[in-house]
Amino acid sequence: MFIFGNLVLAVANILDILLSIYMWVVIIAALISWVSPDPYNPIVRFLYSVTEPVFMRIRRVIGFGLGPIDISPLIVILAIIFTRRFLINSLIELGYKLKGGAFI
Repeated sequence: MFIFGNLVLAVANILDILLSIYMWVVIIAALISWVSPDPYNPIVRFLYSVTEPVFMRIRRVIGFGLGPIDISPLIVILAIIFTRRFLINSLIELGYKLKGGAFI
């Protein structure tokens, strides 16, 4: 059973890293949106292509209730923090229980 526990721990660690990276991408995209970046810059195009699909789904649900202020990046960051605290920590605890060891 310890092999399955190690698998769960590895998946939890990879998901944690991916969520951390995506959170930083969201933060950078939000900061770049405050200036008028060159829309043809490859970095700006990458940031928008990775974040805008998520932002648009949130904007459809909440709308633009605060006028010119876009809070969709803040909601995405809060969702990432919640996922990291709840899902990742639960997976780590499950992995340690499957290994039969003590939770560190």
